[in-house]
Amino acid sequence: MKVLVPVKRVIDYNVKVRVKADQTGVELANVKMSMNPFDEIAVEEAIRMKEAGKAAEVVAVSVGPAQAQETIRTALAMGADRGIHVLHDGEVEPLAVAKMLKALVEKEQPGIVILGKQAIDDDCNQTGQMLSALLGWSQATFASKVEIGDGELTVTREVDGGLETVKVKTPAIVTTDLRLNEPRYASLPNIMKAKKKPIDQSTPAELGVDPAPRLATLKVTEPPKRQGGVKVADVAELVSKLKNEAKVI
Repeated sequence: MKVLVPVKRVIDYNVKVRVKADQTGVELANVKMSMNPFDEIAVEEAIRMKEAGKAAEVVAVSVGPAQAQETIRTALAMGADRGIHVLHDGEVEPLAVAKMLKALVEKEQPGIVILGKQAIDDDCNQTGQMLSALLGWSQATFASKVEIGDGELTVTREVDGGLETVKVKTPAIVTTDLRLNEPRYASLPNIMKAKKKPIDQSTPAELGVDPAPRLATLKVTEPPKRQGGVKVADVAELVSKLKNEAKVI
């Protein structure tokens, strides 16, 4: 069975994000970029499936500019077998990514697509669900445990009330939550080996997808600084502040 793992290049989670002076977006120049942490978990899970003999090949996919190859190389150094890079320099939204992944899934014919539940830059949490709908495949989101059976997956999901266990038939889409595993560090020998692993290149046009954004960003601003707390004399004053100042009731 083949496992397809989409990975996204995002601002490193340790970097403090700064808004551009013209408020058109966030500053990306000279900023450390890395693989989306949820996607790292997805790569780790796919590699563990291969090590357990449940998967034969792990393919990492990324949509983005030329630098996105670095993200694919990271996945290859962790243990993925080969990569696919969909070259696109502009902004790309979840629906467009899902359509590109659909075209690649139809070409590659994986048994499982496993990806992070969301990216830490846009926090959309949409791509996996959209891909499931486009393909008509089963989906198991927010996975904290994945067990592979005969033609099915048993997935423990993190939900508001605790944990939920579901069974889905393969082929299936799985999105990863934080507690699924702890991603490994790539060793130096594996980093060197990754340089020789193949990365196929494609474009949205070759996949039959128009990546033009459907949404326009009007303005990006930093959130207001948190104000210090105040003491209230009684419940009546508290209710008044919640109603008139915070406007939460």
